[in-house]
Amino acid sequence: MKNMRCQLQHYLNPLHVYCRLQQAGLAEPLARRLCEVYERSVYRHILA
Repeated sequence: MKNMRCQLQHYLNPLHVYCRLQQAGLAEPLARRLCEVYERSVYRHILA
């Protein structure tokens, strides 16, 4: 179970999401803004 939690933390990490958005072709400012919103509204609640 610990390994699964670590993998989820990695894949749901805002920096990881940002990199995947960049790879998908999103402009850097838009990807950064989306990740800021994602971190504040989703990511912190997932880990809580």
